[in-house]
Amino acid sequence: MDEESEDLGRRNHELSVLNAIARELNRSVDLGEALGFTLSRVAELLGLRTGWIWLVNENSSQFYLAASQNLPPALADEPHRMDGSGYCYCLDTYKKGDLAGAANVNVLTCSRLRGLVDGTGGLRYHASIPLYAGDEKLGVMNVASPDWRSLSPEDLQLLYTVGDLLSIAVERARLYARSTQLGAVEERNRLAREIHDTLAQGLTATTLQLESADALLDAGSTPERAREPLRRALSLTQSNLEEARRSVLDLRAAPLEGRSLSEALEILVGRWETETGIGAHYAAVNGARPLPPRVEVALYRICQEALANVARHTGAGQVDVRLVATPEQVRLVVEDDGRGFDASGVPGERHGLVGMNERADMLGGSLEVRSSPGAGTRVEVTVPLEKL
Repeated sequence: MDEESEDLGRRNHELSVLNAIARELNRSVDLGEALGFTLSRVAELLGLRTGWIWLVNENSSQFYLAASQNLPPALADEPHRMDGSGYCYCLDTYKKGDLAGAANVNVLTCSRLRGLVDGTGGLRYHASIPLYAGDEKLGVMNVASPDWRSLSPEDLQLLYTVGDLLSIAVERARLYARSTQLGAVEERNRLAREIHDTLAQGLTATTLQLESADALLDAGSTPERAREPLRRALSLTQSNLEEARRSVLDLRAAPLEGRSLSEALEILVGRWETETGIGAHYAAVNGARPLPPRVEVALYRICQEALANVARHTGAGQVDVRLVATPEQVRLVVEDDGRGFDASGVPGERHGLVGMNERADMLGGSLEVRSSPGAGTRVEVTVPLEKL
């Protein structure tokens, strides 16, 4: 009887956890938040301390790390080891279509920890749970523990139930993102109409005032008579400038249309290298990870400004640009080997620092500039993603 009660208690606990996961996945449209919650509940349910989730980028079909729980230092402190474009046995198996069905879930040696001794937290193995929407591949959930135990058929079925819930949540989040994107297109069309109805009309009125002033001067009128239409033209121009500033703040950077941030940065760096003749190298870790549009715009503009500073001020021969995305944050680094400067003695308004700082601050991020004479310059911006 005690054994039956214990089994019933365990099943009730499993159902309560599954119910909590289902509620959270149904409630949240923030995919990262929902995935993190799910990993923590799975860890609690099966006593598996560590886990992570790979998702497939819809546009590029590349894997990116979407969520993680208690990664060992060897993985947490070295983001390149968790780059979805690197070699991974379980992801390669999944891409080939060989990771399907609970019967085929094996405890695999983690290829990302192979050859490492320190910083692994005792981890060597993990179980992989594929995520599908029909025949469409969505990603893989990995769960691991230093004290690995065999997963019972009930455990495997439980993991697959969680996997099914996750798959539904991923599809729901993507549908929501698509609807938001359609809303953004509608908003851009609204802005286009608004620009036509405000800026275009304002510029027409300004032109008329300037033509009036020009005609008065041609007719030999006194400068005083021509000054009045010029004042009206100046007032209209100032109003139009404010309207333009308000409008462009709502527009996405054109180079990002149809591209991920990583793709746009790679093109930007390549074009900059051609234009300046300065050697430039671009690298990304988890560059396939989708980012909120305003984060992409801010980081793209910061990179543009940082590269412009390199060309104008540093006398550098080489520039390295790196983008590193994790489930928690995204980091952009622009580093050159130029002459450097005394960073403590440079006014804040110099080198476009005000604009770069403002962009980082608006996202709750931070901007750090490190430089000293003869030692080059490093611009690093970090933006947290968990609350965006």
